[in-house]
Amino acid sequence: MNQDLVFATYLIETPHSLEHAAAVLAGEQSSGTFVSVPGETSELKERFGAQVVRIEPLDTVPAPSLPGSKAPHSGSGRPAYHRGRVVISFPLHNFGPSLPSLLATVAGNLYELQELSGIRLEDLELPQAFAQRYPGPGFGIEGTRKLVQVSGRPLIGTIVKPSIGLSTEALCKLVRDLASAGLDFIKDDELQADPPYAPLAQRIAAVMREIERVADATGKKAMYAFNITGDVDHMLRAHDLVKKHGGTCVMININNVGFAALAHMRRHCALPIHGHRANFGAMARHPLLGIGFTAYQKLCRLAGVDHLHVGGFNSKFYETNDEVGRSIKDCLTPLFADYRVMPAISSAQWAGSALPIYAATKTIDVIHLAGGGIIAHPGGTAAGVRSMQQGWEAALAGATLEGYAQTHPELRAAIEKFGGRS
Repeated sequence: MNQDLVFATYLIETPHSLEHAAAVLAGEQSSGTFVSVPGETSELKERFGAQVVRIEPLDTVPAPSLPGSKAPHSGSGRPAYHRGRVVISFPLHNFGPSLPSLLATVAGNLYELQELSGIRLEDLELPQAFAQRYPGPGFGIEGTRKLVQVSGRPLIGTIVKPSIGLSTEALCKLVRDLASAGLDFIKDDELQADPPYAPLAQRIAAVMREIERVADATGKKAMYAFNITGDVDHMLRAHDLVKKHGGTCVMININNVGFAALAHMRRHCALPIHGHRANFGAMARHPLLGIGFTAYQKLCRLAGVDHLHVGGFNSKFYETNDEVGRSIKDCLTPLFADYRVMPAISSAQWAGSALPIYAATKTIDVIHLAGGGIIAHPGGTAAGVRSMQQGWEAALAGATLEGYAQTHPELRAAIEKFGGRS
């Protein structure tokens, strides 16, 4: 790869030719505008202009995917809309190794162009200069495993439910139950923040007392991801408070604080950052708009998350199992030195989810989160945790779920309760 260039891959749709639309995109996001202006010399355009590297024609459709596009003037009736995949190179010296400036370039005003009836940033290839500027995950997979003291299997976790409304006292009772059940990982919901009815500082101190008590009794200390999302000064204070009380993880809603704030936190953080992608559907749900997960997760890794949400198999959300499987593999694909992060799988998960996840990805480097799939287990929370572990044991052994359940009663009960989900 040319270390002086950023390569961006887009899926586009246009009533114009693919060549014209790609050229407009490249010009708009570098040295060009809608009309030639003084100072726009050929030398300037040669040095600072983005270049169309490759165009791969795909299909043609009769109607636009998005509103607001304008077809070229012609008397030939209704226009056809051409789809294609285009790769555009941007000179690094246009913006330097800066995440905010990179985003303004590869995912900025291009979404407003009338020549396009669809555009989605699918992938990015970034030069080494970004690794020199951004250190990436501080803990990653191995650091997380070391803190939790789990090897040879996925981390099994859950989310505090109900998401909103628990008093600090009620939360402590729940955390005591969850930690005593042998969970590796517990996290705040993304909706839980710093509410007046249960202030974050109060919750941090109380929750960590419960986790330490359980650890003293059992020898196992659960990792709890406190949602510290907020203004930067709030996040800095909250991180320090979690660390002071012996906590081992903080959670940040990435899209709500932005990549620059996340990167700032990474430089300050002495704890793993659990990255939640709340609001991701707004940028990714339409197949011809926004930013795809392959590009998105690279930005998250660069900014410094250690774990990243990827959705769930047979979940309540819109993504297919194939999409979620690709997202898991994306997080584990090497980026720069070792900017790999642990995918966090959640949404309507239970013990039976382990088999299709492992069949699709062949990895155990995941955090498998189940809310109701653990807490609503007929045998209680501890039996729910054990059923999740047994589901993964079956997957790794190449056994069928039903076959393995014959000698594992917790898994059998999970199948009877949740078995219609996968």
